Amino acid sequence: MVKSVEEKVEDYFKNQLSQNNIKYFCKTETINIAIDNALKQAQSKSGGSGNNYPDIKVFLNGANNRAIPVMIEAKGGKNKLIKNDAHGKIEYSSSGSRTAITNFAVNGALHYANAILDEGTYQEVIAIGLNGYEENDILKTEIAVFYISEENSRFPITLPFDDLSFLKTKNFDKLCDDLDHCTLTEAEKEELKKDKRIQLEKKIKQIHQDIYEDTEIKTKLSTNEKLYLFSGLIMAALPIEGSSDLKVEDLKGNNNDITHDGKIILDRIKVFLASKSSPQDKSEMILGLLSPIFNNKLICMPINGLSKLRNFYNEIYEDIIPILKLRLHVDFTGIILNSLSDWLKIDNDKYNDVVLTPRYVTSLMVKLDRTNKDSFVWDTAMGSGGFLIAAMEQMVEDVKKKILTQEEREKKIKQIKTNQLLGIEVLGNIFVLAVINMILTGDGSANIINGDSFHYHGNFPANVFLLNPPYSAEGKGFNFVERALSKMTKGYACVLIQENAGSGNGLPYTKEILQNNSLLASIHMADIFKGKASVQTAIYLFEVNKQHDKDSLVTFIDFSNDGYLRQNRRKSTESVNLQDVDNAVLRYKEIEAIILGKKKETNYYNENNGLVIRDTISLEGNDWTYNQHKKIGIIPTEEDFKTTIKDFLSWKVSQIIQSEDSLSLGKK
Repeated sequence: MVKSVEEKVEDYFKNQLSQNNIKYFCKTETINIAIDNALKQAQSKSGGSGNNYPDIKVFLNGANNRAIPVMIEAKGGKNKLIKNDAHGKIEYSSSGSRTAITNFAVNGALHYANAILDEGTYQEVIAIGLNGYEENDILKTEIAVFYISEENSRFPITLPFDDLSFLKTKNFDKLCDDLDHCTLTEAEKEELKKDKRIQLEKKIKQIHQDIYEDTEIKTKLSTNEKLYLFSGLIMAALPIEGSSDLKVEDLKGNNNDITHDGKIILDRIKVFLASKSSPQDKSEMILGLLSPIFNNKLICMPINGLSKLRNFYNEIYEDIIPILKLRLHVDFTGIILNSLSDWLKIDNDKYNDVVLTPRYVTSLMVKLDRTNKDSFVWDTAMGSGGFLIAAMEQMVEDVKKKILTQEEREKKIKQIKTNQLLGIEVLGNIFVLAVINMILTGDGSANIINGDSFHYHGNFPANVFLLNPPYSAEGKGFNFVERALSKMTKGYACVLIQENAGSGNGLPYTKEILQNNSLLASIHMADIFKGKASVQTAIYLFEVNKQHDKDSLVTFIDFSNDGYLRQNRRKSTESVNLQDVDNAVLRYKEIEAIILGKKKETNYYNENNGLVIRDTISLEGNDWTYNQHKKIGIIPTEEDFKTTIKDFLSWKVSQIIQSEDSLSLGKK
């Protein structure tokens, strides 16, 4: 029987493996139970049920107990190595093109690699695509190697190998070192987060639409109860080390008070909280809030054999959990809150006080505060914890850059999550979201306090302060700022606040702040809360415990054009409403560079065009806004006069020449 080109390609690379003494496994051969189960449990390449059979499998391990599965897929034909979508991204996700997964080598290999990560035993996989075609009876081959890991949020990172010899046992330690240095660029991280956030928002919108269209649930569950329902289902659906997943089919629709679907969900949530080492008081508080929801007969008892709870869990398990498994430090509950608040006013939101700061803004503020692995970060009006999550992400990134050994990295990251973050929130329902948020991002024992920050008497050594205060509070929220800064001995404070608080409405707190702290920058923001709140905001940046000198220059920036286009379409996702139309990512990086004194990649904001102003302020605390320092009606210089005359004379001469040309044409 004549072999196909694909079989010849497979044989060619199997020979290469054999020549390098690399043990390999064929399609139906078993490596171990975990990998077998992973390939059996995942959807097949064509979709639906059925096993997955990589053409070749390799299992790498070494003296350090590190083990890395390698999934290899072969194809035969021109242009069959890899298939990218219209945006240049590899198509391999279950929601993507099944044709690409089935017909292209790399796409299929990545499909298998993701199946293994889904199973949970392994945190990293190498995916290899092999392809070949015959030309003048000569077999031409090509190879592409990718590394995907939970550490890098499953983003495929290209490895620079052009044959399979790198899989040799003697190369394992060097390979591991190379893999440990595989990190995503800032642009790749931002793109990945944006894509996943859009997916998450769309899925949440769809689930909430289903709830909204259910007349009974719409009228009988409050907004808070819907938030708790979402959060509880997410906790129940997330993987737990040492426990198998709670599958959709485990919800049997039992019609009794002991084993109904809600009871099964609650039992799973208890296990989840225990697995995260959540403090007993927080676990009890969460369970106390969730129990009435999941014992509500409206959603936990079956109708025609299936409960409404099972239907919601199915959507969460299939559509949302795969996104949340990625280690992206996303403000999960903040996204849920924003999505639900499009439909109903959030309880307690009487003064636009429950308005969540967009992720791209929290990220900027964290960087302006010089946050690093050794920072102690606090937020005294934390909402759902978005600032703390953004700070945690920055601190973890700093750890990865500066600490090389895995053991020391993990030790420092644990210390950051348990000791270096403090959040205070007075609203009980919002506080619960913050606790759940921190637990979902891998921290069950963070310093999250439900109470009035003005009565906090702890000794947290904060050197980074981040805040978007309630604007209805005294001084438009500057009372929170003054109080927090009075407890700090060093560091920086970055505040997003109603801008006119800096032009007198924040008194007397703004004046008092200058007595012990220096205003470094004032950034006039775009309409970042469009569709959520009608308020003009600014970012004010301070150096803590350094009295403001009246001769010190403050940097004022007009950031009203930040590169994003915002639409106010109620039922669209926040990320869809937010469109990068003019290099927004680079513009935010430029603002960071200006404030921190770094080299700029772009030059959109500068003193020549008036978008950056460096000026002094009074010590009265009432002249902090960009517009108060904007120069208007500047007296023209002699050089301006000469330029104007020169331009006029050039124009006049051109008009005369055009007139003469017209006369000449007329005579002809």
